[in-house]
Amino acid sequence: MVPGREQVPGRGAVAGPGQPAGTGPARGRWLAPLLPRSFRPAAVVLLAGCVAVTAVLGVHYAGGTRAGRLDSIADPRFAAALSRFPALLSRLEDLGTLGPVTLMTLALIAACLATRRWSGAILAVIAEPAAVGLTEYVLKPAIGRVADGWLSFPSGHATSMFGLATICAVLLTGPDRRLPRALRWLLILAAFAVAAAVAAAMVAIGAHYFTDVVGGAAVGTGVVLACALALDLLTSQRRRGRAALTRRARCR
Repeated sequence: MVPGREQVPGRGAVAGPGQPAGTGPARGRWLAPLLPRSFRPAAVVLLAGCVAVTAVLGVHYAGGTRAGRLDSIADPRFAAALSRFPALLSRLEDLGTLGPVTLMTLALIAACLATRRWSGAILAVIAEPAAVGLTEYVLKPAIGRVADGWLSFPSGHATSMFGLATICAVLLTGPDRRLPRALRWLLILAAFAVAAAVAAAMVAIGAHYFTDVVGGAAVGTGVVLACALALDLLTSQRRRGRAALTRRARCR
């Protein structure tokens, strides 16, 4: 090993007794954290904010069948600004449906597997379905807000798209940073811009109130952050366990 340079885990690691070469305790990227340590406090604060927004809006609009004060201000503005682009609105609405969301989720999983980002693949497998399931099967029936004849809070389109955008953000801000910083931030902004465009389209066509998509954005973002923090906690415990086993083996 070159003096003064740390060895990359999983690449040329010294094997322990009875282990094949390159299969030491830190193997591959299975134990790589999703969030940098410096980002975790901010992620916890943002998660708390998402929970608070969802809870406050959910309680306020429970059982509602009409627009609230904020909706009455925002909804007409979205409709006026976007009604001139019916083809774009149709495409944005379709982008947030089950088929495209599933394909985008699978693409993220495939990208993580191709780059050996195992924890990233697990995040995409767990977080996106969890966010959609929480919205569609728990929160919508429990809150019971109705728009255009359908349960509307929180918005499933906004939940799905902001969940995907947050997964992209977690993967691009994680410790494994292969792309230039400017490109990573550009991709993150693009992901959230697309998510916001889909949410705005749902308001413009009258399928959701503005507060529905705010709630959906909070649920999608919050579930992904919660899953990322939980996975980091589990992998941290696993790293500590492996380190303890390694120390014991060296003391023998």
